[in-house]
Amino acid sequence: MHGGRERFPSPRRCTVQSGAQRREVALELAVQDPAGVGVAADVGARRVELCVALGATGGLTPSAGLLDAALDVARAAGVERGAPAVEVHVLVRPRPGGFTYDAVDLDLQVRDVRSAVAAGARGVVVGALDAAGRVDVAAVRALVDAAAGNEVTFHRALDVVTDPVEALDLLVDLGVARVLTSGGAPRSVDGLDRLRALATHAHDALEGRIQVMAGGGVRPQDVGALVAAGVDAVHLSAKRTVHDDAGPGGGGDGGFEVTDPGIAVVARAALDAAASGHAVRPPDGPGPHRVGDDATG
Repeated sequence: MHGGRERFPSPRRCTVQSGAQRREVALELAVQDPAGVGVAADVGARRVELCVALGATGGLTPSAGLLDAALDVARAAGVERGAPAVEVHVLVRPRPGGFTYDAVDLDLQVRDVRSAVAAGARGVVVGALDAAGRVDVAAVRALVDAAAGNEVTFHRALDVVTDPVEALDLLVDLGVARVLTSGGAPRSVDGLDRLRALATHAHDALEGRIQVMAGGGVRPQDVGALVAAGVDAVHLSAKRTVHDDAGPGGGGDGGFEVTDPGIAVVARAALDAAASGHAVRPPDGPGPHRVGDDATG
């Protein structure tokens, strides 16, 4: 058992019956440190999105050192489990705020994408819009090219585009593998109608050439409804805040975020339950394994 935590022997994808068809639904965790990668491996997540400053900014590009350490943990956990390593996908976002970037911002992102895949990341998570609120085709093409055949996920910039279906059509032609979206709502469970429409469009009109991953404000108790909407993956941070009285020197509460193994376990159980047609009731009450609110991831 990695780090003494509960470990799931089941595969990293759950097969769900959808009408006459069966489809696989993956679990992805947004993590901010190597320990989070270990948690993801233990619960059988298929992927992690590696980032920093998740709660404060919605996520920014991690350092090269953090990526190296995360990859080491992923590989070691895979060897221990006798299974392929959990995939590490790197968020490439140079600053907080909106998703319209100038040439300097784009150059930095292209460099970060190249660096991430050269280090061993299986994919990157990016997003760029033009001033009109549409997909910035030239920018996304440059980022996909920089990924050199590794998977590219278009992140929640999709939630603020003027036409998400049009955006999906553009992104599949640009070679993007999946989109991360809350369905345009603060929490994914409140965006089910759009998630369902996007998933249907991706599966039918686009013949499954791009995946729709639900993410944003996801709690374990939301997983069943998201799976029922037809998404290909569910993304959450399963994070909690640890308070540190030692800092920071400039003020504030000194807290930092970690991946909570208990929340991750409940999320995985909820995904398994969705595949089997059963519901999972999250644990009640406070404590280190309480169900948290993935407000930004």
